[in-house]
Amino acid sequence: MPAAIATWEAMTDMPDSLIPYDEIVQEALRAVVGRVLGEVEAGGGMLPGNHHFYITFKTRAPGVDIPQHLRERFPDEMTIVLQNKFWDLTAAEDHFSVGLSFNNMPAKLVVPFSAITAFVDPAVDFGLQFQARVEDLAPEDHEEGENDHQEDAEQGGNAGVASEDGSNVVTVDFGRKK
Repeated sequence: MPAAIATWEAMTDMPDSLIPYDEIVQEALRAVVGRVLGEVEAGGGMLPGNHHFYITFKTRAPGVDIPQHLRERFPDEMTIVLQNKFWDLTAAEDHFSVGLSFNNMPAKLVVPFSAITAFVDPAVDFGLQFQARVEDLAPEDHEEGENDHQEDAEQGGNAGVASEDGSNVVTVDFGRKK
């Protein structure tokens, strides 16, 4: 038994892998989605049997091309259903595109496989979930905060001072102790 305990302790103290196994597995599983969509495309765009897909993706990931009204409605993540009414499904090496209708308005969506966070085929109880990589996500545009003033930043700010709108702004300096 002492050998097993020593082995377990050695395993828990192991350094992080220099080989990105998680990324490799995620990429391989995303290729499964591409192959499935490619087979549907090759079959004339018709889903076989009762198969249908729920595909969730990050709407602000690089390469995602969706109409602006959908991006506004789904600023972070969106799930689409490929079942009865879709058209022009194409699966390329790194993305897919499909035509769908939203409130009777046709739209073409282009989604890189790297933006997908979930793929589910409920007809056969099959599903895959993916981790969204932070570096894959485009930074969101944002307005400058009303309480952020250049003078306060230069002077270190005043902790706990009420601003004109009644909110409290607290500035914390995590610098080294002197």
